[in-house]
Amino acid sequence: MAQLLVRNLEDRLKVRLQRRARTHGRSMEEEAREILRNALREEEPARGLGTEIAALFRDRGLQEEIPELRGHAARPAVLEP
Repeated sequence: MAQLLVRNLEDRLKVRLQRRARTHGRSMEEEAREILRNALREEEPARGLGTEIAALFRDRGLQEEIPELRGHAARPAVLEP
């Protein structure tokens, strides 16, 4: 297995790691490994905002296609009193 040496760790951070390890009943080394595992766990790749919005409304009953608006000039809204 690989090894990792972390130098110049702030004293306050080391104390917090010691406390966290003690709380979880682990050594500092095992606690650091667990933190790294959780931080680097493979997650679903981030999706764009449009994809997220589409997924949110996917099953809401819209039957028609929404036309693409690229290439159209922007017009100011007309608000009626």
